[in-house]
Amino acid sequence: MRAAELLRDGQVIGLPTETVYGLAADGLNPTALARIFEIKQRPLFDPLILHCADAADAFNLAKEIPTAARELAQHFWPGPLTLVLRKMETVPDLATSGLPFVAVRVPVHPVAQTLLRAFRRPLAAPSANRFGRISPTDAQAVWSELGEAVPLVLDGGPCRVGVESTILDLSDNKTLLLRAGGIPIEEIEALIGPVQRSQLLSEKPNAPGQLRHHYAPQKSLYLVDEASKIPSRPDVGWLAFGKMEEQATFSGRVENLSLAADLCEAAANFFRALRSLDEDPRVVTLYAMLLPEEGLGRAINERLKRACR
Repeated sequence: MRAAELLRDGQVIGLPTETVYGLAADGLNPTALARIFEIKQRPLFDPLILHCADAADAFNLAKEIPTAARELAQHFWPGPLTLVLRKMETVPDLATSGLPFVAVRVPVHPVAQTLLRAFRRPLAAPSANRFGRISPTDAQAVWSELGEAVPLVLDGGPCRVGVESTILDLSDNKTLLLRAGGIPIEEIEALIGPVQRSQLLSEKPNAPGQLRHHYAPQKSLYLVDEASKIPSRPDVGWLAFGKMEEQATFSGRVENLSLAADLCEAAANFFRALRSLDEDPRVVTLYAMLLPEEGLGRAINERLKRACR
């Protein structure tokens, strides 16, 4: 398999997962990890997630495995859930930004699973885009964003989930939500009980997904509390959700995440729609309203808040 050979040579490739496309490299090779940071222009203080073929491989990277971690893994892995645990010494400091914790997950996408089993080592695979930009959810978006910086992009079709994984910090006897994502927090709490919400958005995060400004389009994005506040002009792009009367007479460009107001459909369409508006030369300014603060709506809202300026 050419992809595995490139990874063994320390190179990086574009890899589909169920969440977004990742920029994948050998998670235990510091030189390969450095290449990820170089291509993404990612600051070294922002940790990476290590992707593994199964729970056993993931837990081999951690010193301590809380009971909650095993319960969550049994229920949600493979799938879009990342667990932060105390790391083993075998995990390079570059993968964890020098922190004593490692973020691990087991993707469900068949292409990712096939590669992980062929490669037989964990893969670091942050989103395959320049740092802070819109995450890619199809292979073409990776090529458009990174071009010749990657020798290979595996095309696994559009991402089914469409937003990054949920991140839970289970280190040091706590259960803390660091990032809302592909597994709704309601499902997690139904399994293990109440989860603390992190209010800290940092410029120096202790796990992936905590930066204040992220997932950002190049154009300015503004959040409004009602559709009537969105200017109806040809140079305005509206990231909409559900059926609204104002859409029928709106003179700008509309990308509707889900006419049926389905949060799963909205999540799958989110980054594609945002990228489409951002790349439209007719559109100068973007507007959006927050979605219902439940299920995957919480994950989309978190990304909208970080993308706006």
